[in-house]
Amino acid sequence: MSAPSERLILASKSAARRSMLADAGVAFSVQVADVDEDAVKAVHDPADSAGLAVELARVKALAVSRHDGDAWVLGADQTLSFEGGLVSKAASLADARTRLGTMRGRTHQLHSGAALARNGQIVWSGVDTATMRVRDFSDAFLDAYLAAEGEALLHCVGSYRLEGMGSQLFEVVEGDYFTVLGLPLWPVLAELRRAGVLRS
Repeated sequence: MSAPSERLILASKSAARRSMLADAGVAFSVQVADVDEDAVKAVHDPADSAGLAVELARVKALAVSRHDGDAWVLGADQTLSFEGGLVSKAASLADARTRLGTMRGRTHQLHSGAALARNGQIVWSGVDTATMRVRDFSDAFLDAYLAAEGEALLHCVGSYRLEGMGSQLFEVVEGDYFTVLGLPLWPVLAELRRAGVLRS
């Protein structure tokens, strides 16, 4: 049986998303979408952080699909909602320290959105949410954590990587592990099978 001939492009620079797809045996290339995320956020209801994750994923998928209509393009993005507000990536380690201190002992939601485009049209999109309860960690742990993880935390919306030392920040996580990492993997794999990118 020959391998599927459909091409897939991942429109994301996220190392975690690349790793998830590669580990799942998905063949793909990467083309980072050049989109103005701030412009998308500016016209979106900040209270709808789950919807924003999907909208950003759709915009990224479309941006790449318009230049390569024959390929399937997967866009993805993740947003974090905390106490009714939208949290963006920290600009510095000092910001990350303040944010993590504020989230200590409290719960927040991570929304991972994905969208699949072909020929400049969205053919599927979806979002999944995980609820994360941060433990009441000590200042000494926070300092050690920031020193160990360093600038890499500035690429993560919550200033943590669950696949790294960030796992020690939490006491309870409700939801799918892949969603926390930044991709609703099971629905995405189902759509890739439907599209003929993967064997069914």
